[in-house]
Amino acid sequence: MINLKDHMWLESRVMENKMPQPVRGIVGVLFSFVIFYALWWVFMDPRGILRWYTPQYGYMYVRWILIVAIWQAYVFNFWPFSLKWRETSHPLVTGAVLIAVNFAIVGAVIWGFFYNFLGIYSIPYLSVDKLVSKGMTEFFAREYSSLAILMFAAIASWLSPIVPVCFENHPWQSMKQPARGITVFCVTALFSILAFFCLMHPHYHVLFWPWQEYAAAYPWWFDFARTLHGNFNVGWVMCGTVAIWMLEITFDRYPFVMIKNKIWRGFAGFFGVFLFAILLFVTFNFIQDVAWGPAVEGAKRILAPDWRYLHSGELAIMMLIPAMILNFYFDNGPKKYGVAGNIALRLLIIVISTVIFHWLYYKFSPAMLGTQAAYSHPQQFPMAPGILFICVMLFHNWFMDLWPGKKRIGNIDKVLEDDEE
Repeated sequence: MINLKDHMWLESRVMENKMPQPVRGIVGVLFSFVIFYALWWVFMDPRGILRWYTPQYGYMYVRWILIVAIWQAYVFNFWPFSLKWRETSHPLVTGAVLIAVNFAIVGAVIWGFFYNFLGIYSIPYLSVDKLVSKGMTEFFAREYSSLAILMFAAIASWLSPIVPVCFENHPWQSMKQPARGITVFCVTALFSILAFFCLMHPHYHVLFWPWQEYAAAYPWWFDFARTLHGNFNVGWVMCGTVAIWMLEITFDRYPFVMIKNKIWRGFAGFFGVFLFAILLFVTFNFIQDVAWGPAVEGAKRILAPDWRYLHSGELAIMMLIPAMILNFYFDNGPKKYGVAGNIALRLLIIVISTVIFHWLYYKFSPAMLGTQAAYSHPQQFPMAPGILFICVMLFHNWFMDLWPGKKRIGNIDKVLEDDEE
């Protein structure tokens, strides 16, 4: 008998459409958009209730919602909840419970670990109160600390899925939960922390005056990136996040799934994702140079190299949204032209959809979301609403089984076991 506790539940569930396409897809997108818009109005919209879109403060929570969702579904396989509970409970019940757990963990991480522990006893720029006590205004203290805290999650959202997606949890695939989840979490957290100190900590060397030359390294990317700003790394790390998820949902892990040895498959997948991320990053930078002319070192906003790098990451997120919509809501079609043909047609659909989405966002987001007009205004930060919408789609898929458009009809392993057995 196969123990479901050793398998990823998301890969073993079997679902069918309750509505014909494209009705099912349209209903699913509208369902997610309504939830997204309600969350945006309550928590983020500058005209709404809490008004967390400053923009970095609200974006910090959004990034951590994403990484905690990845931990819940991919790393811990929904532990400590039993897989039998996931199979037998109504999607609205599982969705409400798992989303509540997600929000609770996010609050504990940000307010407990970063604000009141690491920021107090180790790194002051991780604590709003610590920065304010040193004379910084509350707004800038909140923005600077939020940027640092969200970058921990941004890097983790790139590296955490590597083990389950590329390595298929090897060599820990035989371990049961929570041992496997804790192991994968610790390994990826270690690499994420190391990456943060190499990719983002030098940004804080030059952010504060006088420069923090005894506490942080000088930005090593300046000579070739033509900017001291950490947005250089923000941009390509966002492309890395998109690359790993497109490998999962658009490419169906091809071509790396053809490699039989899991170790070689994992390393090939990791470097393949990295190269794909760099390709996206370079391509998006080139497109901006063609559209607006070459970036100018020392310039402001749309001509500045650091904003161009950031916008490359934003373009990548805009690319991931149609990729997820195609996979989650329109059955990842087309599927009848062979592996290469299917992937090529999906990419064509995604690229065209990205161009359309880019135009629609900048035309309608000021009125709908309360953002500022123009591409490069400091209050126009598309990654915040973009990733929040991605989080809602993940909630709908991972936590709610795409209800009401889909329903579960079984499990490919044909066995249900309670975690307590």
